[in-house]
Amino acid sequence: MNTAVVTGGSRGVGEAVARLLAAEGVHVVLCARDGDAVESVVEAIEADGGAATGVRADVRDEFDVERLMETASRAGERSGINFVVANAGVYHGAPGETPLAEASYSSFDDTLRINGRGVFATIREAVPHLTDDARVVVPSGAIAREAKPGFGAYAVSKATAEAVARQFAAELEQAVGVLDLGPVQTELTNRMQGRDPADVAPMFLWSATEADAEAIDGEVVGLREWKAAMR
Repeated sequence: MNTAVVTGGSRGVGEAVARLLAAEGVHVVLCARDGDAVESVVEAIEADGGAATGVRADVRDEFDVERLMETASRAGERSGINFVVANAGVYHGAPGETPLAEASYSSFDDTLRINGRGVFATIREAVPHLTDDARVVVPSGAIAREAKPGFGAYAVSKATAEAVARQFAAELEQAVGVLDLGPVQTELTNRMQGRDPADVAPMFLWSATEADAEAIDGEVVGLREWKAAMR
């Protein structure tokens, strides 16, 4: 693997994945809306001997994403993108305390625009640059398939993201899959109880390298399947 793109790479799961991939010798191109935060992660990766390129980009803006992918395609030693992590996400409010009936139209629209349409834009703009053996993964959780009270627009958006991934999987030659990470303790989840991002980052490395492409293409791969495959 030569080049990977990680959206939402300035913190949480995205940062942990970017750091791990870079430590494995991958040139990581990461983006987020906060340019200073992106550069901070890039500097940390380079200080550890890794290779990274930071791009300030908002996945709500397809022109930002187009520029991101064009930059990534030229970033590594060889042209093209080998791995895409469509990770950028948002949660307006506190998990479990945002019932759908009380969601404002603006927060609903923004959640869908980032968590759903943002995944579509990320994959769509990556397609012209994907290598033949490239892989794309979309982080998700059980809330996308098992509704629980209080998760409102976020649950709807994750279901949308998974549907986008499945459709691309049906139409692209490259493998596109969903990784169900289970609960993860991040800013996005308001530090709710869960695994540390660094503990789930190896799942992304596995999906990019060791996993059978057919095992992830169009599928939802959870922690159980990952651990079983690693035995």
